[in-house]
Amino acid sequence: MPMLNSDDLRLFLAVMREGNMLAAARRVGIDHSTVARRITALEVALSARLFDRSPRGVTPTPAAFALTPHAEKVESELVAAAASVAGRDREVEGVVRLATPEAFAAYLVAPHVARLRVQHPRLMLELASESRAASLSKREADIAVMLKPPPKGRLVARKLADYRIGLYASKDYVARHGAPAERADLSRHAFVSYIEELAGFPEMIALDQIVAGATIGFRASSSAAQHEAVAAGVGLGVLHVFAAETDERLVRLLPGRAEVWRSYWLVMHADLQRLPRVRAIVDFLDDVAQDMRERL
Repeated sequence: MPMLNSDDLRLFLAVMREGNMLAAARRVGIDHSTVARRITALEVALSARLFDRSPRGVTPTPAAFALTPHAEKVESELVAAAASVAGRDREVEGVVRLATPEAFAAYLVAPHVARLRVQHPRLMLELASESRAASLSKREADIAVMLKPPPKGRLVARKLADYRIGLYASKDYVARHGAPAERADLSRHAFVSYIEELAGFPEMIALDQIVAGATIGFRASSSAAQHEAVAAGVGLGVLHVFAAETDERLVRLLPGRAEVWRSYWLVMHADLQRLPRVRAIVDFLDDVAQDMRERL
């Protein structure tokens, strides 16, 4: 049974995540030839080829995919051990990357980051607002807020909060075209919506649940762009209530009758949930969700 070196496993994971040895070398701060030599040594120790080499880069073999979860577990345990010891004598510090949908980032996280900085001045939050689901297994983020729980695996998930999506128009639009009195009236209006093939989650698209076969006048992959288009009078739109209710340019249409409920799920890698810096961000998100519950 070969004895594996944790540093070699770290290099292996860097190559898996970056897709080539040159980028992996830059990531870990060593020479490209050193990475190649140590990956070869790891293959010899395992008696298995991990990567197929070509002028275009490297391609992981089935053996590489089999090794990945074990290497990640070693990596996580080492990180957790270091944090457990260091955290006894100093305050929470370090970097945590949080991936969330755009509206959650802009309206629920960013306005409250000053509070987090007061509580943990040595803790750096990196906020990645995206429409697609970040890959926690590839360490694109440490924590993710998603619109549905992930498939079962080495990720842990729990519901963070429920929220509403409602129907809105600009006050100018209503003055020009009138407000629909019933859902049947919606067929006479144009709508703002998502570019469906670019939506990271099917749950992002709620328009069909309010009006089937709607006439679309404008599409955007960004929820913020849709919000601004509705406010500019392009058409009606299905917007996050927690964002739209504070915008004086907008008016709510058919409240209670044109409304969809969704949920935010808090997801993280099982081996990271014990880290003090990760726990601090989780507590911060719980506090924000509790404070904003009435607006959600």
